[in-house]
Amino acid sequence: MYKSIKEKYNTEVVAEMKKQFGFKSTQQVPRIEKVVINVGIGKFIKDSALVEDVKKTMIVIAGQKPVMTQAKKSVAGFKIREGQEIGIKATLRGRRKWDFIEKLVNSAIPRVRDFQGIKESAIDASGNFNFGIKEHTIFPEILAENVKNIVGFQINITTTAKTQKEGLELFRMLGFPLVKKN
Repeated sequence: MYKSIKEKYNTEVVAEMKKQFGFKSTQQVPRIEKVVINVGIGKFIKDSALVEDVKKTMIVIAGQKPVMTQAKKSVAGFKIREGQEIGIKATLRGRRKWDFIEKLVNSAIPRVRDFQGIKESAIDASGNFNFGIKEHTIFPEILAENVKNIVGFQINITTTAKTQKEGLELFRMLGFPLVKKN
């Protein structure tokens, strides 16, 4: 019988990590706090129709309405003014977080062309997982014939892990396709 990633975490991962790392309480076991999906819209900031299209795409992928992010400082080299909208992000917690991770691991990542696995270097020293996706069309909800512009985005999965080793083991046990560093 198939177990969802959340069920797998609650039944197998917590017990195994507790044993492996010698945690005394289940509260010490690393868990996923949130997933942040971010899209930079700098290249088509002038075209409001494209920005709306990206917003709609984010709603479909994330399952919730995203927020616009503004520039904190003016940067003349990039022609950016302070307060100008330069990105779109969605922060997923709770059930939406688990649904997105399920979709990412089981549907989206396997659809990436020439996929070799995710490098362990994508997990930082605090056990958080950061990686970029070049095409949003890998998600099953996105129909390729309806796509006008292909956008890439950054995905950050924040955990309560204290070390990179704990984070690596958490993601490996959850079924993320990690590959060793060369």
